[in-house]
Amino acid sequence: MKLFSFKILPICVFFIMLLNPESVFQGASLGILLWFQTVLPTLLPFVLISGLLIQTNALFYLSCFFGPALSKIFGTSPHAAFPIIAGFLCGYPMGAKTTADLVKMNYLSTREGCYLLSFCNNTSPAFLMNFVILQNLGLQEFVIPSILLVSGSCILCSFLFRPFYRDHSDTKNEGISSIQTLKPLSRKWNFSIVDNCIMDSFETVTKVGGYIMIFSIILQFFARLFPDSVLWTLGVLPSLELTNGVVLLAQSSLALPVKLSSLLALSAFGGFCAIAQTSCMLNGTKIPIFPYIIEKLVTAAVTSLMTFLYCMFLL
Repeated sequence: MKLFSFKILPICVFFIMLLNPESVFQGASLGILLWFQTVLPTLLPFVLISGLLIQTNALFYLSCFFGPALSKIFGTSPHAAFPIIAGFLCGYPMGAKTTADLVKMNYLSTREGCYLLSFCNNTSPAFLMNFVILQNLGLQEFVIPSILLVSGSCILCSFLFRPFYRDHSDTKNEGISSIQTLKPLSRKWNFSIVDNCIMDSFETVTKVGGYIMIFSIILQFFARLFPDSVLWTLGVLPSLELTNGVVLLAQSSLALPVKLSSLLALSAFGGFCAIAQTSCMLNGTKIPIFPYIIEKLVTAAVTSLMTFLYCMFLL
């Protein structure tokens, strides 16, 4: 029965698209434009340089410099430093991408990869500052607090999630164990490494663009179902795709504390489009996506609560 339904679903979607060509065209156009103007120039350089860092073992030096401090804070192995840095600074889905790459190369265990994914695959501070706060809200005084609230919630939740991934069989090490140790740069530099990293980078950003286009089309379809429902427009639709969701919430008539709490909660969650992108990055690993979804929902709830309290007492 399940197999039959999966065969019927694409047929139904095909005819729905034929009957609603305007929604398909508008959603695809918005999605591709968003990918080309924003995602491609911001994400591609970071995917490329992260690939070079991993392929050349240059992560050894990052691990030596940042690893000890981050290990004490998050209870990870030293060479988990790069996924943490990339996940907090580079935006979706760089945290998942770098974590998955290191798991595939046996520098991180699956357990540690799951733990890292629970808190270090986040919205970038640049997106939060420029797009969410300045462009859509125009609240310059809220730039620094918003970054601290979202990042602080992720860090706080890492302490909440850590006990679920701790290796209790290792009584000497309270951290999350890894597999093998990074070594200093040993591979000779050649352009074949660059070529492989370029192809992997384009494959990654193309997949991300495909998911953005798909969810933009879905959003256009869903927007026509219950156009007069506030719960649907401000609850369901924003959760589909982050960028469009930010615009919907920012243009709403919600009270400022509620609006800010909703926007930062959505930024912490990332939307179902970011979840699909993250799941795509995890292909080839044994890291499950369902716990990640629950963890992002918990982080979003914590972010919303902290933002609301900030607005009530400090704003």
